[in-house]
Amino acid sequence: MFKKGFIFDLDGVIVDTAKYHYLAWKHLADELGIPFTKEQNEQFKGVSRKRCLEILLEWGDLTVPQTQFDAWLAEKNEDYLRYIETMTASEILPDVPKVLKYLQEHNIPMALGSASKNARPILKKVGLIPYFSTIVDGTQVQKAKPDPEVFMIAARELKVAPNNCVVFEDALAGIEAANTAGMTSIGIGQKEILTEAHFVFRDFTEIELNFIKELAEL
Repeated sequence: MFKKGFIFDLDGVIVDTAKYHYLAWKHLADELGIPFTKEQNEQFKGVSRKRCLEILLEWGDLTVPQTQFDAWLAEKNEDYLRYIETMTASEILPDVPKVLKYLQEHNIPMALGSASKNARPILKKVGLIPYFSTIVDGTQVQKAKPDPEVFMIAARELKVAPNNCVVFEDALAGIEAANTAGMTSIGIGQKEILTEAHFVFRDFTEIELNFIKELAEL
């Protein structure tokens, strides 16, 4: 058993794919005649694609057969995949590699814990797969955040007790999931939004390696 394990969300933590999700959802919303803003897109962070579409249809007061629902899910994903096909390492968020390299050099196991079903191809596109001992994505979980399932699976695969795991998240649902699992939650984003996180940083440029060292040794 490792003493400590670090778990990272993907969208908005390691890479900025939120803009691509927004564009894909906006395209579908426009098609359906449902107003959709960047502020509303914030509510989709850390939420499964299925639940996002349910919310969008609720906003538009639309009820549709399952076949149509599934077709729109597929359409949104295909749109999103076209955007991420162009991704390169340049889209890794600032100073994320600094933290990943430090953890790797100190043999501290890392996992990805994301609701995205496209996590693996994204990590491959930006060249970060080698850093992670395990990748837990939307294809492996039944319950979306704020349920802690994705993080509990990651902890199990890392062979680290949940209370010895540190989670980096940019969404309130993800912070709630980490806290429910008994893990240390690090919010990446705005303090006014991520109020339940144990620590909050605007981005990784604000995180000193001494802080990572302290977390790893606690």
